[in-house]
Amino acid sequence: MTSCITVEGKVVGKRRPIFSDWSIPIPPSLQDSPLTLRDLITCVVRAEVQAFQTRQTEQKLQRFLRKDEIHQGLAEGKVTMGDRDFEQGVDEAAAIETAIMGFIDGLYYVFLDDVQQEALDATVHLKLDSRLTFIRLVALVGG
Repeated sequence: MTSCITVEGKVVGKRRPIFSDWSIPIPPSLQDSPLTLRDLITCVVRAEVQAFQTRQTEQKLQRFLRKDEIHQGLAEGKVTMGDRDFEQGVDEAAAIETAIMGFIDGLYYVFLDDVQQEALDATVHLKLDSRLTFIRLVALVGG
């Protein structure tokens, strides 16, 4: 049975989430062995890098807009054709390292099913449809 986790992001002091919730499957190779927080963060970053690359490809291939895309763009205040060059390279290893260092440096907290995870190499226990929450902390000016 494939486990999926829902990923959400919040900022301390803000009502709105950083991004819309999204779900990712846990790779079978990670389901059969103990999973650490480091593994989980790595899995999430890899999924987001892949999603980013997919979005870039779709923008390059898009040649016309459907009615619903025009209406969505109007609602968001910007209608784009996707014909600009959005080719941006993403170094997956660097993105993973940045995410891990951000956790070590205390730039964000991680909660798994409403329980704060404090150690990168501690084993985490996923349930079917677990919820992973990243809470970005905001530095105080002059603090």
